[in-house]
Amino acid sequence: MDTNCVNKLITATGENIILKQDRWTMEKAYHSIGCAFSKKWVADIIPSELLVKSVKQAIESIATLSEGNIFYEKFPEDILTPNYGDSWGRFANYIELNSRAIAHMNKDRTCCGILSCIKILPAIPPSAKSWANCLILSQIFPNIYGDGYNKAPNEENSIYGIKLNTHYSENIVSYGLITKITAEEQIKAFNSLAHFRGIKTGFRTVISADQIKIVLENGNDINLDWNDPEHLEIYINEHTKLINLGFDCIFIDSAKHAGGYEMHHYEGVGNLPDYSQMQYIIHEIRKRSGRCDLSFVGEKCFGDYERYQNMGLNAGSDCITGDDFHAVRELSERFKYNRVYAPGVEIENDNYYGGITYEQRLNRINTALFGFYYASDKLPSFMQTNDIFPLRYDSNTHHIMMSNPSYSENGSVESHWENLFAKDDGRLYNHKVAQLFAHALCL
Repeated sequence: MDTNCVNKLITATGENIILKQDRWTMEKAYHSIGCAFSKKWVADIIPSELLVKSVKQAIESIATLSEGNIFYEKFPEDILTPNYGDSWGRFANYIELNSRAIAHMNKDRTCCGILSCIKILPAIPPSAKSWANCLILSQIFPNIYGDGYNKAPNEENSIYGIKLNTHYSENIVSYGLITKITAEEQIKAFNSLAHFRGIKTGFRTVISADQIKIVLENGNDINLDWNDPEHLEIYINEHTKLINLGFDCIFIDSAKHAGGYEMHHYEGVGNLPDYSQMQYIIHEIRKRSGRCDLSFVGEKCFGDYERYQNMGLNAGSDCITGDDFHAVRELSERFKYNRVYAPGVEIENDNYYGGITYEQRLNRINTALFGFYYASDKLPSFMQTNDIFPLRYDSNTHHIMMSNPSYSENGSVESHWENLFAKDDGRLYNHKVAQLFAHALCL
């Protein structure tokens, strides 16, 4: 029995585990400029070029991009997360990938998002010498209503409502392969492949009580109650289980408001954990997983910085955009002595409805990657799928978080992938993003 989850995934798809170098990947590879030339990824692409590949082809592409320039004909055992120290999350670039939007959409069903995430990995820039890139998956838990289904673009199917104490999302896991490779092993395979690419990984979660359902043994669902010790235990254990599958980070939606802080800006639904409960949750996930190197990121956690650091966070989003290079550089200077927590630079967040031009977006990425006096003082940054692979003109980040439309013109999976993203202009934009990362990865 092969204990290597990557090899097990290949076998589950009906292929043999012997890998071959991929010529297309070598032709499309971009390299870091300077001393980190061995860091490489594919760019000048549109996502459908990767998403139509088989799982084995995707893994061969990942193996071809080996930073050590060693090609492994069999995927190696025991891939560890890239080591950037325990406080790596304070400096990282966080890129949220909508794992549901790029899943397989066949008629009205959605599945296999984790396989699509594996296929897109070759196009995610690896980490730099001094700081990590971290890929955040938008969905991993089942969403409350409509999990496993896609609907019309105007029908709500929010990713912000989750179920705990049950299986993983049908949108994400390939349950068609479940007799050959478990859901947990599929997730482990993704994390191993991302770590091989030199990329940290994480997932989004929520803390608003009415956006969380607890699935009981009899199959009924009830709202999470933060005053119920059993519910608190379930919440901690469910997130710890995912960390034990190889994730390095948890992005916490509405973390700013834990303990009832600045509730006049709160847009979630339901009660939030007390401040001490939020501290306890974060501490227990670290303790139970045995991972002191985890990164916890809080949405909109800026302002009272000591409050968020003492909560256990490493980074806070939505503090400053990258529009003003000098303002970001001065903020970096202000936090240079804090090596545990810092607020971050935002290119785009999950509530983005549209309106940022390609030029403005590229300027923000440039600021996020270079807005400092010394690379060792870099602030964390936050990007969305749209910042690496632009979406089609009539969609936006928040839309695909709140709904799950198929953009297929003929009902096929391939047509959805082709039409979800911008085409020629998206390819040129992806090339320009790659140029920025190419200059940054040697820092």
